[in-house]
Amino acid sequence: MIWDQVDAFVIDFDVQAEHIDELGHTNNAVYVTWLETCAWRHSQSLGLGLEDYRRLDRAMAVLRHEIDYLAAAYKGDTLQLATWIVDSDQRLKMKRNFQLVRPADGTTLLRAQTTFVCIQLSSGKPKRMPEEFIEGYGKALMQPYPLEL
Repeated sequence: MIWDQVDAFVIDFDVQAEHIDELGHTNNAVYVTWLETCAWRHSQSLGLGLEDYRRLDRAMAVLRHEIDYLAAAYKGDTLQLATWIVDSDQRLKMKRNFQLVRPADGTTLLRAQTTFVCIQLSSGKPKRMPEEFIEGYGKALMQPYPLEL
């Protein structure tokens, strides 16, 4: 699979009947659920699961989703969703990019970017990222390509 960026974290989905809306394709809200699932699995792979969030009294909460729906998915499609951490101020905010592809024909169905803000779980207010977040998410942060001279 050719991804938009290198070092993709990828999960697979099979489109089920419950994902289909009245128009006969995957409902737009389902894609948002898939983005969340992919982000959580990636976080867990980096050693930052829900138990860590609770222990640290911190969480990365969605501030904004930007989604480009490029093509429809249908019942029976097998899909791959990739994510990358593309930006972090290592204080409050972090951004992830996503790309959803149907491998059977190589079609990119969706591109998205989610902006997260670090919050204190107990108060729901923005709070600086703990060192564990900076280190855990930092190891997956995309590095800019060097300029060629």
